Amino acid sequence: MTYDPYSHDPYVQELTAVTNGWMRRARQMFTVAATAALLFGMVATPSRASETQAPTAAPWTPANLRTALTSLPKGDAERGYAVSQQMFCASCHGDQGVAPTQNWPHLAGQKAAYTAKLMLDYRDRRHVNNKGAELMHDIAVMMTPQQIADVSAYYAAQKAPQDDGTPRPVAQLNPEQLVRKGDPSRLLTPCASCHSTRGQGGKLEAPALAGQNPLYFVRTMLEYKNSTRTNDAAHGMRTFAKRLSREEIDALATYYADLPTKR
Repeated sequence: MTYDPYSHDPYVQELTAVTNGWMRRARQMFTVAATAALLFGMVATPSRASETQAPTAAPWTPANLRTALTSLPKGDAERGYAVSQQMFCASCHGDQGVAPTQNWPHLAGQKAAYTAKLMLDYRDRRHVNNKGAELMHDIAVMMTPQQIADVSAYYAAQKAPQDDGTPRPVAQLNPEQLVRKGDPSRLLTPCASCHSTRGQGGKLEAPALAGQNPLYFVRTMLEYKNSTRTNDAAHGMRTFAKRLSREEIDALATYYADLPTKR
């Protein structure tokens, strides 16, 4: 039987219950608002493939991911702010990319390439494993490649969150060794080898982690750990997360959430 972190973990279960209630209201509000936007030509018309629930796109490989990202047009942060307003991004992620609740990721300071990659994942149904991802699919299919590039550039231009007020998991250990040196006994490379020592991210799909909402971080790592999230190229994060304990995941979440103010 496949392990389901939502039904077995009270911490994630409580978060998901809150998310589900909000999601029902958000989907209703977005549907009405998006319909009005379409009438006035503010956003792209959804493709017929999305209306008929197109099958999930082929999994990423490092090569085809690189091609997809380099094929996007150059983003413009000013235009990206307008896109974020048109698409009501602030309702989940805050006006400047700092999520107003514990349920959503912060986007402020995130690498443009990573945000664009996630939008392509949502659009092409590589990542639709929860209700939040399903809503993001509905949004992404209405966006042009230029809009995706622009909104990604906007969030990349914002300052990473500091002291966001989000509850931190209680860290039972110091993850510094894992971050900087990894654990050769478990074939774990250092987190910093992909995400940098200051959590600023790396190439392609290695996101910035500094200042990230720790509860979102935990939920994402549990999804990778249990293979309920499968949009990582070459199974990179799934392989890494499977070898981590829950205590290590909690410690890493708190470490990265506080990284901008600590260093």
